[in-house]
Formats: sequence, C-alpha cells, structure tokens
Amino acid sequence: MKNKYRILKIAVTVIILGLLLSFSLKRFSGQKITDNKISVKMNEKTPVYFIDERDIREIVKKENPSGKVGDLNIPVLEKKINALPAVDSANVYLNLNGKLYLDIRQRVPAFRLNKDGRDFYVDEKGTEFPISKTYSHPCMLVTGNVKPEEYEKLAELVNKIDKDDFSKKFFIGISKSKDDYNLLTSDGNYKVEIGDLDNIEFKVKGLKTFVEKYLVFQDPQKYSMVSVKYQNQIVTTLNPYFKENDSILKAGNKELAKTPILAAVKKPDIMPKTADIKKAKTASAKPKEKAKPKTTAKPKETKKTEKKPTVAKPKAKVKIE
Repeated sequence: MKNKYRILKIAVTVIILGLLLSFSLKRFSGQKITDNKISVKMNEKTPVYFIDERDIREIVKKENPSGKVGDLNIPVLEKKINALPAVDSANVYLNLNGKLYLDIRQRVPAFRLNKDGRDFYVDEKGTEFPISKTYSHPCMLVTGNVKPEEYEKLAELVNKIDKDDFSKKFFIGISKSKDDYNLLTSDGNYKVEIGDLDNIEFKVKGLKTFVEKYLVFQDPQKYSMVSVKYQNQIVTTLNPYFKENDSILKAGNKELAKTPILAAVKKPDIMPKTADIKKAKTASAKPKEKAKPKTTAKPKETKKTEKKPTVAKPKAKVKIE
C-alpha cells in the first residue's frame, strides 16, 4: 500500500508540474518583445558605425512581425545578422524575463583599398567588405593591384604604422607599383620604396633613423624617392625639378659622361690605321688597272720634236759665219 501511495504521489506531482510548465510556457511565449526589452551591444574595441542600433531593431521587427516571444526564431535571426557585410560576429539570446539580447561585433577596417576602379575596406583578418553610404571610417588608403593573399601582411604593416606616433604622422598612404610597395609621405613630394612586405619592422626602423638624423635637416622638396628595399641600404633619388639640385645633377652628368668621351678619343687612333690599310690596298690595285696610260708614246714624241729645232738652229748660224 505504501508503494502504491508513493507512485500515485509522484504521478500527481508530475502532472501538476507539467500543467504549470505548459501554462508558464504559454504565458512566456505570449509575451511581447517591446523596444524596452531589446538590448543591442556593440562589442568592438575601435568604435565604428557601419551599423547602428536602429538598423538591428528594424531587422528584429522584420523577422518577428507579431513581436511575440513564441514567434521569434533565434537561430534564423542570428544568421541574418551575421550575413551583414560589416558584421564580424553576432550572438542572440533571450532571458527568462523575455528580454532579447543582441551582442554584435562589427568589422574594423585595417585599410581602404582602391583596386580595379572600385573602393572597399579590408579588416585585419583580410576580409573584404563594401563601403557604407552613411559612414566613412578614417584609415590608411592603399592603391594598386594588391593580391588577396597579401591582405593580412598589409594589415600588419598598417597596424605597425598606426601604433608608432612618428610613422602615423609621417605616412599617409600606400601604393603598389608592379611588385613593389611605396609609402606616401605627408612631408614633401617624395615616396618611400619598401619593396615587398618582408622585414617590414626592420625597414620602418631604418627609415625612421634616417629621417630623424638626416632628412629632417633637408629641404622636403630635395628628393623624389627614398628606397629601403635593399638590405642594410638606403638609396635616395634627387628631384630633378628642384632648382638647388641643378649643380649636383650637372656634376653627376659630367662624371657619367667621362666614359663615353674616352671611348671617342680612342676611336680616331684606331680608325686612321684601318683607313690607311684600305688606301694602301686601293693604291696598289689602281696602277695595275691603269698601266697603259703611263706607257703611251704620244707625249714622249712631242717632247723630242720640240728639242731638235732648238739645237739645230745655232749650228746652222755658225757654219755661215
């Protein structure tokens, strides 16, 4: 009898709990998610505004037109928010009071890329996402044919520039020409050639030392390019449109012109020899062809006839006397 009483007691409690649970679930699912019960949090470290709280609330209303908790499909809503281009991750959940929480992390642009006539952002993970019509994030501008596999290394370079106060003020952009990267500077019209994206930290440190110890004391218009692409070397290119560089460029042109002048001086010493040989050959060949005119008898006969009358006249005069 005691066992039957215990079984009956357990069954009654289970039925009561089931009824209470079903009643509470109906009551919970019937609750409406008002604006006060929607909490939107943006968890990114750097503040960006590609998506605001109003946009998220509109998406929630579209996915749940009735506004009831029971009609809300949380996995579908979470998937739709994650599909937004500017969203890195989204976490959606409800508490027991029927309050909806949306924890959203937006993508933070590492740089803005102008490639093949279109502009877009790239984050630190190397993911592309489009530019917003309502918000423009301040970041490094990159131009040129940058390959997708180079996005992460380029993002690391931009991150190192942004962390250093000197580099952040000095470099305002990056351009790629063929396979070489160039840093565009805010001081002067010259660019800094860094080559590939390897050993970036070493190259930036070397350039920083060169600028602080030498380039700061020079006119910003003096150079057109400073190259740090070669290992342990800094190569500068003078600006040909800067007037103070005229004397330096002229001196350099004179030094470069010395080698062709020496070659031109040596050539006349060699050329007469070859010319003399040719003339000797032609001179030896000509008498053989024109041997007959020199042996002609007509000029000899005229000379003999002119001499005979002069000799015969005095002899005749002597005989008469």
